[in-house]
Amino acid sequence: MDIIKKIPALPLSKKLTIGLFGYGVVGKGLYDVLHTTPALQTSIKKICIKDPLKKRNLSAGHFTTNGEELLNDPDINVIVELIDDADAAFEIVKTALINGKAVVSANKKMIAANFDTLLQLQFEYGSTLLYEGSCCASIPIIRNLEEYYDNDLLSSVKGIVNGSTNFILSKILNEGLSFKDALLQAQQLGFAESNPALDIQGHDAANKLSILLAHAFGIITLPQNILYSGITAIKESDAHLAKQKNLKIKLVATAMKLDGEKLAAFVLPQFIVADDELANVNNEFNGLITESSFADKHFFKGKGAGAYPTAAAVLSDISALRYDYKYEYKKYLQQSGLSITNDYYLKVFVSANDLNDIVKDDFEWIEEWHNEQSNNWVIGIIHADRLYQGTWWRANEVSLILTENPIIENIDYKKIVKQSLALAGII
Repeated sequence: MDIIKKIPALPLSKKLTIGLFGYGVVGKGLYDVLHTTPALQTSIKKICIKDPLKKRNLSAGHFTTNGEELLNDPDINVIVELIDDADAAFEIVKTALINGKAVVSANKKMIAANFDTLLQLQFEYGSTLLYEGSCCASIPIIRNLEEYYDNDLLSSVKGIVNGSTNFILSKILNEGLSFKDALLQAQQLGFAESNPALDIQGHDAANKLSILLAHAFGIITLPQNILYSGITAIKESDAHLAKQKNLKIKLVATAMKLDGEKLAAFVLPQFIVADDELANVNNEFNGLITESSFADKHFFKGKGAGAYPTAAAVLSDISALRYDYKYEYKKYLQQSGLSITNDYYLKVFVSANDLNDIVKDDFEWIEEWHNEQSNNWVIGIIHADRLYQGTWWRANEVSLILTENPIIENIDYKKIVKQSLALAGII
């Protein structure tokens, strides 16, 4: 009994009064979730919207079109930003941080484009910005990268970080749907962005990877500095080939340490073998694999799209604010020189309707070559910087998919010569 008395009481959580920007799919989901968790002692005082004439399930008194009403209200100590417009979102978040309010956001495009500025604002004004919902929705990956892997050296983070593209690819490969029909389903279910190009062209996944890089490796970089593409060029013949070989096709974000304090970072479609953890991550689910020096591998899986999974992540951030939680950015502050490089090689599968659309001179060597009407493809090794600088492989009629374990740091040129001679029938 005496031992129990000596246990210190938990710190009292503070009451949060929220000003909410946006009442779309996620905003409404958050409102619903908050009203089913009264123990949080958290309330939404006012919701800022863009269109006052749009029919909503709450009375007009809940809403305003004047953002200043929320940002300047002394009773509101938390701003939750859940709007589509990245530029407008940045102005909201910036003003809130300057005004000393805590902020929760799920806007990956805004955060990725302004990460450095947002970080400096937090340091300068002592404000807090949390954004678990910006990456992988229901998977608590940012908090884990910040806390669990604080003292464990990460060697790689890779996975499926966009639920919309994973839903589309799952429907194409598992159910035989066309790309168009799969995309339509994703939009109807609310998994795709209002502008689907953000998802299917890889922009969304690149934004998320750039955010994850800061928390996993302490690297702050813009998405355009990352090699990436989407899934728009993947062909029916690619899907058929994957099925024949018992492979899946996934859009995979990868960050992997190389020798010499360098990091490879890219988002590209990839063939996934059946026993890979990512092979069974289907539909709107996300999956992430971390590898580290001591803990070896960890696999995270959860819903990566939809109103309630994202709202759950936002709710988790709100709950953390009750105890004054904030990101410490220790890996960034203790950065020892790790930087992104494109000086490595990738093993790729490239298909095209016309073989002439594949620039074979860009390859270090080609291992396989298949040529038939409207189904031409090669498998070979190409330098990552050629892809980053190049444009031919981004054309709609050309599909580039990584093979399993695609990264090659150094090339054995004796092996190249031997393989080339073998392909030519000389040896």
